[in-house]
Amino acid sequence: MPKINYENYSKDELLKEIKKLQKRKKYGIVWEDKPEQVALLCKEKLPFLAEDKSKEIVTDKEKPINILIEGDNYHALSVLSYTHKGRIDVIYIDPPYNTGNGDSFRYNDKIVDKEDAYRHSKWLSFMEKRLKLARNLLKNNGIVFISIDENEVAQLKLLCDEIFGEKNLVAIHVWRKVVGGKSQGKISTQHEYIITYAKNEPSLIIANLSLTESLLKKYKYEDKRGKYDLREIAQGKGLSYSESLYYEIEAPDGSVIPKPPKDKGYRWSKEKWLWGLKQDPPFCVMKKVKGRWVPFVKQYLDYDNEGNKIERGVWPHTWLDDHGFTRTGTKNLDDLIGEGKFEHPKPVKLIKYLVKLHPNNSAVVLDFFVGSGTTAQAILELNNEEKGNRKFIVCTNNENNICTEVCYPRVKKVIQNLEKEAKGKLIENTPGNLKYFRADFVDAEPTDKNKKKMVDKSTEMLCLKEDCFDEVIKGNNFKIFENKQGKFLGIVYDDDGIEPFKKEVKKIKKKFVVYVFSLDESAREENFEDMKDLVDLKPIPAVILNVYKRIFK
Repeated sequence: MPKINYENYSKDELLKEIKKLQKRKKYGIVWEDKPEQVALLCKEKLPFLAEDKSKEIVTDKEKPINILIEGDNYHALSVLSYTHKGRIDVIYIDPPYNTGNGDSFRYNDKIVDKEDAYRHSKWLSFMEKRLKLARNLLKNNGIVFISIDENEVAQLKLLCDEIFGEKNLVAIHVWRKVVGGKSQGKISTQHEYIITYAKNEPSLIIANLSLTESLLKKYKYEDKRGKYDLREIAQGKGLSYSESLYYEIEAPDGSVIPKPPKDKGYRWSKEKWLWGLKQDPPFCVMKKVKGRWVPFVKQYLDYDNEGNKIERGVWPHTWLDDHGFTRTGTKNLDDLIGEGKFEHPKPVKLIKYLVKLHPNNSAVVLDFFVGSGTTAQAILELNNEEKGNRKFIVCTNNENNICTEVCYPRVKKVIQNLEKEAKGKLIENTPGNLKYFRADFVDAEPTDKNKKKMVDKSTEMLCLKEDCFDEVIKGNNFKIFENKQGKFLGIVYDDDGIEPFKKEVKKIKKKFVVYVFSLDESAREENFEDMKDLVDLKPIPAVILNVYKRIFK
């Protein structure tokens, strides 16, 4: 950091600097916060979303609706702070690594190179604003994965400790990105990191991914204790001799099974075998195999052989050496849209693995550095493979046409390919739907004229917030939307729309969420007194402006 010359500072300026130094943290990461134009813009203009209907993809109206946002992710996160606060299960991001190379990181439209004295401060300023917004989007049991390399891993860890809390660190994964490779220094670097935090670690559940479909098939029997497999009580050769493991067993027909050979004793002692027979349900069974009685013990999926509840399998670990490599990610993309469109995308296999660590197969997954669209492809394929209902919300700017010429075409091609695969198969295997939004703006000054403009532009945001996109009635001054779960959304754009809207509500006779134009924070409650049991009223734009006030204070 450049040395500051205080000689020309006034007394008030010096006192201000002293107070800043007194407030400085004694431990943690300290940097000089650098203003960012995309954030400063929000003091003059407020971000909204505008849908590009020409890019909408619909495969099955019963399927989840996924979201692609073209625009700066700070503006996208600001909008999502209103529409999706506390509603995201999983966040995965692959932010700029701040390597100092010519194409690594831009701040205020300028490339940040290795000679920039504020290189790390700019990166931390950039990440802090976005991670603070992102944290508030997570559910209480949500999880965030952040890919990074050695350039900023130490700084990112301290920043995340500050934003998410040190106690919420779940893991620092090491992902092996290459096999072999040239050395850029004295030692070849073959890995990157994935820093993983929970919103609230005690609430987080990690899925046991070792319970694969092939493993589960082994547990083909079931009783009231649960699924189980059968194992012969006789063990293989080579064990040490123990008198307690050699005994006769009485078969169901009264015949006696003789002691096993001395090199093939039983797994259980006679005392435990008799105990197992007496349990309800029993832990032991006798079956005839090729005309002779054979004793078996049950190996349960969810219980040990003492009847204690267990979690079976090998738990996920931090060393990721078989989850796709950089070249795999490149091939994933090239196979869909041709070669040379984007450098070093993450492999689909890696993102699938991370997303599946969260056990909810209907999770909402956010990636606000989506770049070429790997996360979107991973979610679509996972749903196809597991009959899941995960939804993605992804965002990228359109620098070098990455959104319009790489990310969107990739998502479209994945959906088209999955549709082809689904022909003649079960309807569950069809992919989901996509809506495409662009960041738009309204003047921030809270004049009546600007408030009316905000309301006129708020439709897409409100539909996104309520997950209610199908327009069923369009009046002169109101609209009514419905979703596949039978939820109704009403938007009343001015006072003239109130009465005709109420007539439609009375016809439908269903509960509505209703956003009503108001210049203050009232929602025209007096106008809906006669149907207050049917409407949940909210004033617009006040409900949106209040969120933005907190963000852009």
